[in-house]
Parts: sequence; C-alpha cells; structure tokens
Amino acid sequence: MDTKPAEISSSKMFGGFNKRYKHFSPTLGCSMTFSIYFPPPSPSHKFPVLYWLSGLTCTDENFITKSGAQRVAASEGVALIAPDTSPRGLNVEGESDSWDFGVGAGFYLNAKQEKWKNWQMYDYVVKELPALLSENFSQLDTSKASISGHSMGGHGALTIYLKNLDKYKSVSAFAPIVNPINCPWGQKAFTNYLGANKEDWEEYDASCLVSKFNDLSATILIDQGEDDKFLQHQLMPHKFEESCRKANVPLLLRLQPGYDHSYYFIATFIDDHIRHHAQALNI
Repeated sequence: MDTKPAEISSSKMFGGFNKRYKHFSPTLGCSMTFSIYFPPPSPSHKFPVLYWLSGLTCTDENFITKSGAQRVAASEGVALIAPDTSPRGLNVEGESDSWDFGVGAGFYLNAKQEKWKNWQMYDYVVKELPALLSENFSQLDTSKASISGHSMGGHGALTIYLKNLDKYKSVSAFAPIVNPINCPWGQKAFTNYLGANKEDWEEYDASCLVSKFNDLSATILIDQGEDDKFLQHQLMPHKFEESCRKANVPLLLRLQPGYDHSYYFIATFIDDHIRHHAQALNI
C-alpha cells in the first residue's frame, strides 16, 4: 500500500493545473483521494496553501469543479487543497444508511467509538495531509496555510482553526454548522462518533471553542445565504456571532439576501474569501 500520492488526473485551468491524487492513509486505514489546484508556476517563490473542507455528501471534487475559485487563486498565487470528507471503502455496517452520517460525513473529528475508529478526519486534515504535501510537493509552502469550508466543512474549518492557531493564518466559511451540539446534524454525528459525554462534543463546537480565546487578531469571515433552507434549524450563525462578541473575537458575518446553501452561492462570493486568505498569507 503506497502512502505516496499518485496522480490520477490533470486539467489545465487559468494557466495552472487542477490535479487529483490517490494515496493510502495510515490515519484512516484506507485509500483516499485529494485535489490540488496549482497556480501558474512561479520561479521566485513557493505557493502558500488554502485548505478547503467540503460539506455533507461531497468528495474532493465538488469544490474544484463547481466553485470557480481557481481564477482568483491563480492571480493571487494560492494553491487550493481539497481533501475528501470521510474514509471510504471500509464497509462498516451502517456507514451508508443516511446522507448525513458515515460515508461523506466525517465531520472533521476524531471518533472515539470503536465502530467508527477509522473516522479520524481531524488528524488526517491537521497532521497527515500537510506532512504528505510537504514531503511530496516542493512547490508548496505548507508553513503558510489558511483554511476554509462549507456547511459541515465550515464547521471543520472553524474548529480546526480555533484549535490550531499556530498552524493557520486565517479562516473563513460558507454556511457553517457553528453550534453542532445544538442542531440535529451535529447531535446525530457526535452521539455516534464521540459517545454520550457532552464535554467531548464541545471540543468540536466552534461556538464553544471561540469562548476560550481572546487573542485572535485575524478577522473570521463567514458568508450565509438568507434563503438557505438549513439556516434556522442546522446552521444558526447568530449563536457563533454571540460567542464571538462575548470573547471579543473579530467576526465579519455577511448575511446574503436570496442565496441558498448551494455552490451557486459559494461561487458568487468565493473571490472575497480567496483574497481574504491571500492577504493573511502575506502575498
């Protein structure tokens, strides 16, 4: 089983290349795919990286094919890294019974329940993948990294950032699940992955985590569509806004009239997010 990434596709775009790779992940115990957008080559410097964490049901391809992020990433000189959303091919009983849990729904945490022991997406994103990139892609500067994501991936981006302020320069999110301990998606995932101990749940809840910090200088950027059908019951951005206010953490929460939960919404505002991160990455 080869842990080195093998290229499985390559397509030129805006002078750079979308490339897709497959490798065996010791962290997850299965083969995984991830996508990278490399901007046009620069002889003078390595590219900083922006990790994109996708939402429920997605793979590494959704963002690359639907967001249109490559245009600004090319001009700003930022590499885009899109991992998959869960382990695949393990055939754990019940892993594909519902779209909001199991396959395609890793929630970017380290599962504690034995049945789901391979669901270690937090360690995969924070530890294994950056090391893999650093070892295999000399054109990337993984010491300069930011993180973003959508829905479940927005939850992942926010929690990973808040727990690793030394590893990421900035964070942003589209329609993130900001208070999973209090919404159906989060409660289902956390009960199954983490068990009944609510203290374990709070370790993966952005609204809980942000209250522990009062030295965040980089502004957190969140876009949320006002016509998102999940807004009231699953996403609840004002919970996070309230937590940020109490902790004196700078947050720019933009409520976008008429927009839904889809990649049409993401594609509309992705340029702002890429520039937000490019600025933080000192380009």
